[in-house]
Amino acid sequence: MGLDLGSPLNAVLAGIFGLLIGSFLNVVICRLPKMMERQWAAECAELSGQLPVEPAPVEKYNLLVPRSRCSSCAHVIRWYENIPILSYLFLRGKCSQCGAPYGLRYPLVEAVTGAVFFFCVWRWGWSVTALAWCGFAAALLVLALIDWDTTLLPDDITLPLLWAGLVVAALQLNPAVNLSAALWGAVAGYLSLWGVYWAFKLVTGKEGMGYGDFKLFAALGAWFGWPALVPMILMASVIGAVIGIALKFSSGLREGGYVPFGPFLAGAGFTAMFFGPQSILRVVGL
Repeated sequence: MGLDLGSPLNAVLAGIFGLLIGSFLNVVICRLPKMMERQWAAECAELSGQLPVEPAPVEKYNLLVPRSRCSSCAHVIRWYENIPILSYLFLRGKCSQCGAPYGLRYPLVEAVTGAVFFFCVWRWGWSVTALAWCGFAAALLVLALIDWDTTLLPDDITLPLLWAGLVVAALQLNPAVNLSAALWGAVAGYLSLWGVYWAFKLVTGKEGMGYGDFKLFAALGAWFGWPALVPMILMASVIGAVIGIALKFSSGLREGGYVPFGPFLAGAGFTAMFFGPQSILRVVGL
């Protein structure tokens, strides 16, 4: 895949668009887990027969409504307070009403998304292939952060990501991976972690990972083909182990001592996208 250096302006425009998309990704990262919790609660109440005859009206809550608000004072964020990165800098990372800090993650997600979109268009030009990889990167970023926050990998993202990888291969948008390699990559990705899950459970009686990890690894197999699975799982495992040990010694582990695996799979996916799967072997020293 050669670099398209003839249209740097397109890459810059893509980067600016990526900043806007990054702002929306922050909403997805924050709201999707809450939407899932509400759905599960409603389903449990319905199955248990605990729904009231006339349920109280509930404020509509999805990725579009209500408007973004400060979590401390419920101040509705105005449009000019929501300009990617610039508003954060102008407000010094604080709510304009109560002064509560917003956190550095918001501008970082916007900046990373903008940088990735810039890279995709710089590398693949203004093309459907670039658009596909932009979508891949956005989904991977959202999955990594949701999993780190909640230990959940939503099917609403992992499954479309898997199918998108197969479609990209079928349409030959990624010359490095044909449909056969993508299909068997998805199969091998899922079954490999499924096998590890059950082996660990039979030996220890505990669950070492969730089913979302199987689906995410299957999606990576669909995008990069089955030969890339071994390098990616090696990188994710090595980095995950290092960070897990560091968190243990620094008393940074969450309750139960669990470190989600999804962010490290996502990191391996980003590395494979930027540098190629074989570069991962060099990263882990093989």
